[in-house]
Amino acid sequence: MKTLFKTLLPLTMVALACGAQAADFPIKDKTITIIVPFAAGGPTDRVARDLAEAMRKPLGGATIVVDNAAGAGGSIGANKTAKAPADGYTLLLHHIAMATMPTLVRNIPFKVESDFEYLGMVNDVPMTVIGKPALPANNYKEFTAWIAQNKGKINLGNAGVGSASHLCGLLFQTALKTDMTPVPYKGTAPAMTDLIGGQIDLMCDQTTNTTSQIEGKKVKAYAVTTAKRLTTPALKDLPTLQESGLKDFEVTIWHGLYAPKGTPADVQKKINDALKAALKDPEFIKKQEGLGAVVVSDKRIEPAEHKKFVAAEIAKWSPIIKAAGVYAD
Repeated sequence: MKTLFKTLLPLTMVALACGAQAADFPIKDKTITIIVPFAAGGPTDRVARDLAEAMRKPLGGATIVVDNAAGAGGSIGANKTAKAPADGYTLLLHHIAMATMPTLVRNIPFKVESDFEYLGMVNDVPMTVIGKPALPANNYKEFTAWIAQNKGKINLGNAGVGSASHLCGLLFQTALKTDMTPVPYKGTAPAMTDLIGGQIDLMCDQTTNTTSQIEGKKVKAYAVTTAKRLTTPALKDLPTLQESGLKDFEVTIWHGLYAPKGTPADVQKKINDALKAALKDPEFIKKQEGLGAVVVSDKRIEPAEHKKFVAAEIAKWSPIIKAAGVYAD
């Protein structure tokens, strides 16, 4: 009996500690970190910082910081999260790369569908096809004519292999049946800088990163990747690629929130509740709409539906990436 008591006592203490931790989450003065697997200043980073601000109040005024851990198609930051303590104090904000990493990244050190707790979707972000300011084309018709005249000479920037801009550019080339020279950067910010400066010709990137540049006339915009035109003032006059002749072309970059596998269920619920509150925050919604993003309001805000959605996206993107033969080492 004494031996049994000695065996069960540590387990009981662990269980009580976990229960107390869940009940007290978040502990005052303990920082919650949202890992962003891309460079600071990029579109996912902007979403994360807005979300951190919106989640502070529903989490009792907790301190929430953003940690940028970029590289390897978004897998470095994801792996950092997967290996972190499963206590709710390390979270991951990731985009569509959660669905592309299993195919895109060689020897990925984690399993997307089993090494994370899915906490809910955040937003859907349209993409825009943009060009350097000196591009002679002033509308989509002139743009496609310019592409036809410059086959083999056009370079297409992206934020790195596996990034949203890389995936969109890949599909855009395929749809046009035109090869362009890819120019990968370490993040969206340096790619945008070179596009504005005319060092690269084109880019297909998220509205969270392009809207202000379009408004400021620092780049030329030609189309959006959604099925319907956008209502954002700076983008409402842009045609969709579908209406411009690229049948069934639709790319939307989504963001979701994750925690390490094994994070206590009560803690997960508190984070999901805070996320739901943040997505109803008028200021957060205003900021996202100003960037052309649409805050999630459907069933994907629920963890189970979030996970089901990502599984469907993995099935969608895997054959596309395999056909293109691209990898992020």
